[in-house]
Amino acid sequence: MKIIRVKDYDEMSQKACELVSDQILKQKDSVLGLATGSTPEGMYEGLIEKTSNKEISFKDVRTFNLDEYIGLSEEDPNSYHYFMEENFFKRIDISPDHTHLPKGKATDLQAECQRYEDLIESVGGIDLQILGLGTNGHIAFNEPGSSFKSPTAVVDLAQETLDANARFFDSVEEVPTQAITMGIASIMKAGKIILLVSGESKAEALKQTINGEVTEDVPSSVLKNHSNVTIIADEAALSLVE
Repeated sequence: MKIIRVKDYDEMSQKACELVSDQILKQKDSVLGLATGSTPEGMYEGLIEKTSNKEISFKDVRTFNLDEYIGLSEEDPNSYHYFMEENFFKRIDISPDHTHLPKGKATDLQAECQRYEDLIESVGGIDLQILGLGTNGHIAFNEPGSSFKSPTAVVDLAQETLDANARFFDSVEEVPTQAITMGIASIMKAGKIILLVSGESKAEALKQTINGEVTEDVPSSVLKNHSNVTIIADEAALSLVE
């Protein structure tokens, strides 16, 4: 694991933007694994700016998002489809048929999981995967106890995750209780992984990730078994790390 210590969220976002830009400049047809939520928003803003300035282009890039809520349509403002479209895809020069997310309204969810897994394989796998970190150590929606061998699957969301995501909804009762997520085994197939961590609320999870044992009770600890992981974390998030 390579750890890049930064001062704050803005510097974390800037550094992540630089690393993703470098990947695209080295390999213009890169396959990127993308995360949703507040953590990568600053990175996306930086990449939008670089695209506007013609420093990079997403014309040949393909993207695969980690997860999607079950039961939400692509047009639902709380869906990850909607989030990615509004906050990133429509503001860069990427082809709509190069962007992929699981379909949360699929009638056959098991078939949808397999379709997504096969689609990633069909383009040769993910070159660079962006991850955030849950307060309970989850990566994507792989909650504590998830098997390290898990492929893309339907998962139940932990109460801690529901509570954390309630800020995006009118109430915690409106947060979907299930999602389709790339599995831990799927994530670990990526050529390179960048883990973004910001804020004091993530400090305990990051400590367990870096200093703790590799255990399915802390899904993010599996990253120690990957050969090319970069953690970009701010001072608050690293406050408990030895």
